[in-house]
Amino acid sequence: MAEAPVPLTEDEIDSALRDAPGWQRDGDGITRAFGIRYHGGVALIVHVADIEGLIGHHADIDLRWDHVRFTITTHDAGHELTSADFDLAHRIDSIAGGHGAVPMSV
Repeated sequence: MAEAPVPLTEDEIDSALRDAPGWQRDGDGITRAFGIRYHGGVALIVHVADIEGLIGHHADIDLRWDHVRFTITTHDAGHELTSADFDLAHRIDSIAGGHGAVPMSV
């Protein structure tokens, strides 16, 4: 049986946010939006979903006609932030760049 994910401390979250530019704290999660047209956003989401399936960690995804917003938290840790959230955030940044998505202010 897999070990339960360990929530990060507030100091660890602050440090991880400094290492993840563009991601912002949103309650018990982190969030970031990328400007991209609808069909490009669909392709971006499919690419992210493939990686999420491989690593076993998933973001909440909101697709709009001109942008995609990702929100990440660890549900198995009581909706608290863990290192897995920041790992996924870095992966999303890399994938989004490959799709030509432009970071947006939230």
